Amino acid sequence: MNRVKSVMLLTLLSVILMAIGGVVGGRSGAFTMLLISFAMNFYTYWNCDKMALRAYNAQPLSESDVPELYQLVRELTEKAHMPMPRLYVIPTDVPNAFATGRNENHAAVAVTEGILSMLDRDELAGVLSHELSHIRHRDTLIMTLAASIATAISYIANIAQWAAIFGGGRDEEGRSANPIALLVTIVVAPLAATLIQLALSRSREFMADASGAEISGKPLALANALLKLDAYAHHKVMADAKPATSGLFIINPLAGVGGMANLFSTHPSTEERVEKLREIAAQMHSY
Repeated sequence: MNRVKSVMLLTLLSVILMAIGGVVGGRSGAFTMLLISFAMNFYTYWNCDKMALRAYNAQPLSESDVPELYQLVRELTEKAHMPMPRLYVIPTDVPNAFATGRNENHAAVAVTEGILSMLDRDELAGVLSHELSHIRHRDTLIMTLAASIATAISYIANIAQWAAIFGGGRDEEGRSANPIALLVTIVVAPLAATLIQLALSRSREFMADASGAEISGKPLALANALLKLDAYAHHKVMADAKPATSGLFIINPLAGVGGMANLFSTHPSTEERVEKLREIAAQMHSY
């Protein structure tokens, strides 16, 4: 059911992209956006890991660099019956982490320098288990696809804004685009894309927390890690973090920005996530 919901929401994102093309360029514009949507989905499917890692300048880690981290991930993947993902480090002292890749056999986990120095072994195991859960349920592919389409929607909406300023776009018959429709597109389309990302991301964070707690066996350690990461995120914003890709991280890297960025956060509140983890711990008799 969760997979069907995700496909439906991704389809809706593509429909929004086509609608923008239709407003700006008529039927030919809508068809062009349809082709762009297909091309983006195809490219993102095969390159989602490279796109996400490149966006944050993540560097590969060898086992000789961090033998303890490799050993920890190996233990967790064996418990989860998963292949070993590639490991990367993001050069920033802001503690955070994300996973990416189209499936278990083509996956990567990126951690920041800050998270390696801040968390103890059990807390780090909780975070890594959360990310492994995202990989196992293909959240990494779905969220990267959603981020790519949402970015395109925002970009095309900006083009529509300039079209409205300079007299509107033209359809295939040379008619000017409806200025009211352009205005609605400029305002509503990016907002709708953001809301769809929220619908995709928030429920998946709860599921990854629960599944990650099961893999690590230490839900309270994950809860403690989330509290530490959230406190730091409100203190310092990660460089190069963007709204479209913030949903990839275990904690919203833009939490410290405030305002609209928090109102439309891709993550549920950390307090609510911690409360659910404490309930899981009580059920598991893990203290």
